[in-house]
Amino acid sequence: MSDLYKGYRGEALEVLKKFEALVWCNVKITSNEGVFRGTILPRSETADDLHIVIKLISGYNVGIAAKKITNIDVGERKEAHYKIPEKAFPYDPKKPNVKLLGTGGTIASRLDYRTGAVIPAFTPGELYGSVPELADICNLDTSKLYGVFSENMGPEQWIGTAKAIGEEIEKGIHGIVIGHGTDTMHHTAAALSFMVQDSPVPIVMVGSQRSSDRPSSDAALNLMHSVKTAAESDIAEVMVCMFGPTSDEYGLLHMGTRVRKMHSSYRSTFRTIGDVPIATVSREKITLMRKGYKKRRYDRNVTINTAFEEKVSIVYYYPNMKPDIIDSLIDNDYRGIVIAGTGLGHVNKPLYPALKRAKEKGIAVYMTVQTLWGYVQMYVYDTGRDMMELGVVPSANMLPEVAYIKLCWALGQTDNLDEVKRIMLTPIANEITEREPSNGYLILQGGLPEVEEFISKYRK
Repeated sequence: MSDLYKGYRGEALEVLKKFEALVWCNVKITSNEGVFRGTILPRSETADDLHIVIKLISGYNVGIAAKKITNIDVGERKEAHYKIPEKAFPYDPKKPNVKLLGTGGTIASRLDYRTGAVIPAFTPGELYGSVPELADICNLDTSKLYGVFSENMGPEQWIGTAKAIGEEIEKGIHGIVIGHGTDTMHHTAAALSFMVQDSPVPIVMVGSQRSSDRPSSDAALNLMHSVKTAAESDIAEVMVCMFGPTSDEYGLLHMGTRVRKMHSSYRSTFRTIGDVPIATVSREKITLMRKGYKKRRYDRNVTINTAFEEKVSIVYYYPNMKPDIIDSLIDNDYRGIVIAGTGLGHVNKPLYPALKRAKEKGIAVYMTVQTLWGYVQMYVYDTGRDMMELGVVPSANMLPEVAYIKLCWALGQTDNLDEVKRIMLTPIANEITEREPSNGYLILQGGLPEVEEFISKYRK
């Protein structure tokens, strides 16, 4: 009985039994709010007992209040199978060879109807089963490195992924794609930008904002764009490939150290900060947007340096912050601290004694800005100069999380703070730039007449 009404109880279960409607039945539900056609889905273990959930013909799920249902017409019952069978990828000797390394995330996930959560369940090999167009681009081989959500990615996974990339390059792979959850993709992109240097081939990170079983999923297009980039582009850098506009027109290729997730749910969530993307990519072509990038080579030489110090923290400054925040890091033997300061890189004076203590303990402290765009300028005001006297080092226009990753990496190389400073302030992968282009900072404020007129030309 439980499988026939899986997850339902209370009022919702009574209505299903009344009309003899089982989970996975195709139904037409008439309620006080209208008529709904679709398939009855199981409920999650933590869901309420007041609604019946169906997957509409459009592919979206909707919950219908049981007490408002007046009739259910029951059709065929056919249990849905959400697991996509793995398929052997067809081989064409004329096409380039691309490696897809899976780490988890929504691009490789499905909905778990037991809990109602999206879980990392697809193996990389299943991706071909869902996106057969990939075979038109290249020969794709897949390996599942990890199966975790991106919040669970960390030094262990970054190091393992970097080493796997090195092994693939040594084998002569033409390009590499890394499937990854979007929430911390920019952290991993930064880590790989420092751990994998002078790659001869493209390294393209890709994810999706919406899971593969949703009709608005961006997974398929993002995969096609990323695989095309790995197979055909001459850009030999660590990149993030995600939606450009909210439409399906093209994707963007972002530098691994200048990219950030900027919206919790938009498909076009990733944005290059303080610069412009490297290129746009569609199913038909790759169009460059900037000239400065490392180009593809046809050797197998790459530098893999995975040294990493985990005792580093990032602190987001806020007004009235107390020094015990910094003191606790000192007392817990942290070796590095990155501060996201206000304005040009400021914190309040009550923190100064803690910063002085950090300097005396030999802790590397670096300043970034909360504004994201722009540079730390600690020479402008007395407060900035005072903090530099206390050992705080300005980090130019490094993004806070990039500075955090780089400081972990730098402290993994050496205990010498002068050498750490040299490493931190020497650009490796455009994490520091001499200037930000005039079009590297564009924020359109909705509601303004001129902005609304512009947006109206492209809104769909």
